[in-house]
Amino acid sequence: MTAVEEAPAPPKTLRQLVRYTLIGGSGVVLDLVVFLLLHNTAGMDEQLANAISTTVGIANNFVLNARFTFERRDRLFVRFLRFYAVGLTGIVLTNLLFLAFTDGLGIDANVVKAASLPLVLALQFVLNRKWSFG
Repeated sequence: MTAVEEAPAPPKTLRQLVRYTLIGGSGVVLDLVVFLLLHNTAGMDEQLANAISTTVGIANNFVLNARFTFERRDRLFVRFLRFYAVGLTGIVLTNLLFLAFTDGLGIDANVVKAASLPLVLALQFVLNRKWSFG
């Protein structure tokens, strides 16, 4: 490649994954901070704190992903409902992990919540790319 040739642009899916991951990171931080405040500071049950904190993260991520990742601004209400439904899979998966690891094995809920986030992110990217913004 010569100095005047530009490197090829990354494939669209890769760009979307990078953006989704960065936006997801902001949602993860927001989700985790809200969870810690509700569970540790307010003393809320981890299941309810998880549902609320995840909902806050989902709303944040929907707005940013609709604008920057998937660049879709049509049918926003339908897309949000789908995005939220995908987000509910994250709530369910995390709650199952709480049952298994916190209730079953006595592992701290904060550790389980933090460890669940990469798994939930990967699952939700695939579902959102194909269904919510497809």
